[in-house]
Amino acid sequence: MTDFAAIILAAGKGTRMKSNLHKVLHPIAGKSMLLHLLDSFAELQPQRTVVVVGDRREQLDGALKGRDVVSALQDPQYGTAHAALQAKEALAGFTGNILVTFGDVPMVRAATVSKLTDALRCGAKVAVLGFRPTDPLAYGRIIAEADGTVVKMVEYKDASEAERAVNLCNSGLIVAHSDDMWPLLDAVDNNNAQGEYYLPDVATGAIARGDHVEVVECDADEVAGINSRAELAGAEQRWQAERREQAMADGATLKAPDTVFFSHDTVLGRDVTVEPHVVFGPGVTVADGVHIKAYTHLEGATLASGVQVGPFARLRPGTVLEENSFVGNFVEMKNATLGRGAKASHLSYIGDATVGANANIGAGTITCNYDGYFKYPTTIGERAFIGSNSALVAPVTIGADAIVAAGSTVSRDVGAGELRMVRAEQLVKQGWADRFHDTMKKKKAAAKSKK
Repeated sequence: MTDFAAIILAAGKGTRMKSNLHKVLHPIAGKSMLLHLLDSFAELQPQRTVVVVGDRREQLDGALKGRDVVSALQDPQYGTAHAALQAKEALAGFTGNILVTFGDVPMVRAATVSKLTDALRCGAKVAVLGFRPTDPLAYGRIIAEADGTVVKMVEYKDASEAERAVNLCNSGLIVAHSDDMWPLLDAVDNNNAQGEYYLPDVATGAIARGDHVEVVECDADEVAGINSRAELAGAEQRWQAERREQAMADGATLKAPDTVFFSHDTVLGRDVTVEPHVVFGPGVTVADGVHIKAYTHLEGATLASGVQVGPFARLRPGTVLEENSFVGNFVEMKNATLGRGAKASHLSYIGDATVGANANIGAGTITCNYDGYFKYPTTIGERAFIGSNSALVAPVTIGADAIVAAGSTVSRDVGAGELRMVRAEQLVKQGWADRFHDTMKKKKAAAKSKK
C-alpha cells in the first residue's frame, strides 16, 4: 500500500494512568502500545507515518528513534481534529489514503486498515471504523444503512432515544484520501460545549456535502482504548488469552494456560510442553520437543530441540541451550551456552560461560564472572565434571574430560583429563566441641541466675 500514510494521535496527558511514563509507552506483552501500532501498520508498508506528540514529547521521540517515523507537535491542544491537522506539514506532497488513529488504541490490525482503504477504492470518500460493544455506554453512535452507508454520526449526549438504542459505536478511526482529508479537517469547527475540534466531524462534514461515507465493523476488543492501569491490565489479559490459544493451535501443550505469560515475540515450536506458572520475557525462541517445567522465567534465551528446563529455573539474556541439554531447579544462566547433552541439574549460577557437550555441572557450582568492574569468561570442555559446591573464578578454562573435585575454588586453568582438588587440610580437635558446649551452657545459666 504505497499510497498509504498513518497519523497516530499521542499528544494527550494521559492523567488517568497516573504515571511519569507517557501513556502510549506503557507495555502490553513487553512492547509499548505505540510500537504495537507501528509494527502492525508496518505490514502495510506506509509511505509515511506521523506521530502527533505533545505532553512528554521527549519520551516519544526517544521511543521512535531509529524508526522511519516523524513526530509533529500539537501545542496548544484543541481536540482530535486539530491534532490530526498538525501532521499536515509532515505529509506535505503526499497523495494517497490517510488513516487517523489513536496511540492508546494499540490492537488495530493491518487487515482492518486494509478494509477501510478498500471502502475508499469502492467509492466511499470517507471510511470510519465501527464496533458493537456488549455495553454501548456513552460511545458516539453510527447510524448506518444495511449496506454500510453512514447516514449520521452522533455523540451520545446529542443522540435521541432511538439513536441511543443503536449499538453500532464509533471507534474514532477514520480514513480518507488526502484530497478529501485536509479540506474536511480544515472545515471542522469547535461549536460544541468543550470548544474543541473533533475528528468524527470529518465524517459529519463529508455527509453534509453529499459524500458517501461508509462504516467498516471490527471486534470491540480490537479498538478498546486504554486510559487507566485497569484498562491496561484488561488489554494484557486479552492479548495473553489470544496468544495462548494460538500456541496450543500451533502444537504446544500448556498444562495450565491461564498461568503462562508470553511476550510479544515469543516463538514456540511443536510438541513443546509448558507447565504452570512459566513467564516468557522478550527474545525467547523455543524449538520442537522442549519441556519447560513449572515456575521458570525465560528472557532473551534460545532453546534447541529436546531441552528440559526447570522447575524454578531462570534463563537470562544470552542463554543458549543446545540439543538435549538440561537445566534443573534453581539454576540461573546468563550470557552462557550449555552444550549438547550437558547438564546443570540444580542450585547453580552459570554466567558468561561456555559449557561443552555432555559436561556435568554439580549442585551449588558458580562461575565467579565479575570482579566489581569487568566480566570474565569461563570455558568448560566437553565431558568435564564439575563437583558440587565448586567456585570457578573467571577467567578460567576447564579442559575436556577434566574433573573438579567437590568444594574446590578453581582460579587457574585445568588441563584436559586432569583432576583438580582445591581444599584446605581438615583439622580435627578431639573433645573441643564438648568443652565449648559445656562452657556456653555455664555462661547461659549464670546469666539467667542474675536476672
